[in-house]
Amino acid sequence: MKFLMVLISAISINSLSIDMSTVRNAYKEAAQDHTKIETFNTLLLKITKKDKATLVAYKGAAIALLAKQEKKVKDKKKLFIEGVSYVEYAIEKSSNNIEVRFVRLGIQENTPKLLKYKDHIEEDKQFILKHFKDITSSNLKYHIKDYILQSKAFSDEEKTVISGQ
Repeated sequence: MKFLMVLISAISINSLSIDMSTVRNAYKEAAQDHTKIETFNTLLLKITKKDKATLVAYKGAAIALLAKQEKKVKDKKKLFIEGVSYVEYAIEKSSNNIEVRFVRLGIQENTPKLLKYKDHIEEDKQFILKHFKDITSSNLKYHIKDYILQSKAFSDEEKTVISGQ
């Protein structure tokens, strides 16, 4: 029984010790600069599907970004599928979480058509637009707004509405 309590505490402490603004910054940097992907992945190495859905989604994004660095197509595809499985698990676990939707949108928008992972772009985009005003974290709001303003998935009109919030 004591072992179980220690294990649960260790898992909880691990997910609590990761600062979300650090994760968001690392995600943005890794998405823009392939030399930062390994650092982003290392930050989330200990995250499992038992952690918070947001962290699980970011771990999936880290794995999907790692796939870009693989040389063999087979290895790229395997890693990408693994990463997407984390993201989709996070969506199942917390479908009303705007940050999880934001992570999935970012991956889908930047994934080649060949991988056929673009089915939820419009759904996630509409969810984000509808709930953007409800975001309480200024750091999260900044990251989502920054993404929207450079995204091709959002119209100029939608960008104007978001930039005013």
